[in-house]
Amino acid sequence: MRRRPAEALLIDFDGVLRHFDASAYGDFEARHGVAPAKLLESGLEWHRQLPAVTGHWTRQQWLDEIAAHTGASAAALTEWDAYRGYVDETVLAFVREVRSSGRKVGLATNATDDLHDDLALFGLKDDFDAIVSSAELGVHKPSKEFFKAACLALETPADRCLFLDDTDRNIRGARVAGLSALRFTGPADLPYARAALGL
Repeated sequence: MRRRPAEALLIDFDGVLRHFDASAYGDFEARHGVAPAKLLESGLEWHRQLPAVTGHWTRQQWLDEIAAHTGASAAALTEWDAYRGYVDETVLAFVREVRSSGRKVGLATNATDDLHDDLALFGLKDDFDAIVSSAELGVHKPSKEFFKAACLALETPADRCLFLDDTDRNIRGARVAGLSALRFTGPADLPYARAALGL
C-alpha cells in the first residue's frame, strides 16, 4: 500500500537550515593559538554538550567549560562564538513553500538557551508554526520524549510528520518514534521531501 503524504514537516536547524563556513574565521588560529575546529570538538564532547542542550547550562557556561578544557582565552571564545553561520536560502525557500501549501512546519533542534536570539538574528522567527528546542524541553533528540513533544507542538500525529535531519542517529530515533524521516545531505534531497509531503 502506498503511504499517504505527510501532513507536517519537522526540520533540524544546524546542518540543514544553518551552516558554518570554516573560512569565515580567517587567521583565528594564528592569533589565538587554537583552531576553531578544536573549540567545536571540545564543545561537542557529550559531557559538555549534554548539559548545554538540555538547559542545565547557559550558553555562556558551555563556553566557559570549553575555555577551561582547551586553555583558550576569553577573547578567543568570544570571537569564535560571535560567528553565527549562515542560512541556506534553498532550504529556507523549501520551508516557506511547505508552509504556503497549508502544511505546518516546526523547527526541531538540539540547541542551547540562545536559539531564539539566533532565529531573530536571521529573521526566521516567523517561518515556523512551532519551535521545539531541547534546551527548553529538557530532553534532546533522538529521545522519544523529544519527538512526542515536537509532534504535539504541531498538533499532528507522529505518523503524519516528516522529519529532516543531517544526523543518522536522530533519523533512526525519529523512525522509532513513529515519524517518517529523511537524512538530509544537501538540497538534492529536497525533491524527495517534497514528494513525501505530496507537494
